[in-house]
Amino acid sequence: MEQINAPLIGPVIQRERKARNLTLEQLAALSGVSKSMLSQIERGQANPTFAVLWSLTRALRIEFNDLVQGGSVPPGDSNRIELVTASSTPEISNADGSCRLRILSPPKFAGETEWYELEIAASGSLDSAPHAPGAFEHFTALSTGFEVASGGSSQTLKAGETARYAADVPHRITNTSKRPAKGLLVVLYR
Repeated sequence: MEQINAPLIGPVIQRERKARNLTLEQLAALSGVSKSMLSQIERGQANPTFAVLWSLTRALRIEFNDLVQGGSVPPGDSNRIELVTASSTPEISNADGSCRLRILSPPKFAGETEWYELEIAASGSLDSAPHAPGAFEHFTALSTGFEVASGGSSQTLKAGETARYAADVPHRITNTSKRPAKGLLVVLYR
């Protein structure tokens, strides 16, 4: 059986940090990862957790895939097409497992503009606490059977319809049908 070597992440972190003219101290402040841990990661002496790597990609504003594949797109290489495979697309589920969100937006946009493919099991719902003030959602039903509620209002959607609503109040997307339903969700933070 062929052995697959783990990607060398330390040199990528160091190269991306230096490309942005950041010191270890500055990257530590941006990422919340200690200076000593950063130094160990860059020298290949530490095996960082996913949470640490996620913090570093957010601070450096690079894609997680770029980190694993060796770095972000070099300047002048804007004609490159970035491909995120289905197996590399991050997914999250709600506590009861009735909702699955595939995160389609790049990590660098988190907290600004986020988009998801949402699948909800029959009679399931995605209940959300208020997001940051001014947050707004756009939900497009790809199948029939959705109901969106925001604040004191609710709206039933047919396939192809889009609901736009405040997300800085409690809100919910419910699948009222007897089969799984899919939609696209965009979250905008102002």
